[in-house]
Amino acid sequence: MKKWWMAVAMWLVSSVAMAGMTPDQLVKKTADDVIEVIKNDKDIQAGNQQKIFALAEEKILPNFDFEKVARLVLGKNWTNATPEQKTAFQAEFKTLLLRTYATALSKYKNQVIEYKPFRMEPSAESATVKTAIQQPGGDPIAVDYTLGKKGEDWKVYDIVIEGVSLVTNYRSQFAQEIRQNGLDSLTKKLADKNKAATGK
Repeated sequence: MKKWWMAVAMWLVSSVAMAGMTPDQLVKKTADDVIEVIKNDKDIQAGNQQKIFALAEEKILPNFDFEKVARLVLGKNWTNATPEQKTAFQAEFKTLLLRTYATALSKYKNQVIEYKPFRMEPSAESATVKTAIQQPGGDPIAVDYTLGKKGEDWKVYDIVIEGVSLVTNYRSQFAQEIRQNGLDSLTKKLADKNKAATGK
């Protein structure tokens, strides 16, 4: 879990309008922009939870395709869910990811991102940006970002860290609960955990 926190801390996307950018340009610019915020905010560096959550909510969440992530995470259960169930699950899953990225943001300790050569067909609707996190005294952590075209913008829908997909990881976690107790039970458990963690 430590590697997940460290890896996502290195790529904290911002809500700045970036129309026309290629996926690799977007990843690099947004990472640079947000890391700059972290470096210049003493409160965030000191672990101010309110500021950390606010930054994560403002800079990270707008750049995910949450409907696609939720659909991939739930698999066939998404198809069988009612509109109300889909809305409820997305809300709690979004808060779960917010908590995850807020934790990651608090773990940032001046690691450096290496960007691998990027190739994409001009007409492509999806793309993968490959990077490696260089950390003093440790092996590099391979991190791949999968983005899809949504309208004119690129949105993230998966992160693969050392071969482990965020989508696949959550899908395997959630599948057993859904099989045993149903989607509503999973959503309630996520809501309870989110409430306990955020106090809301």
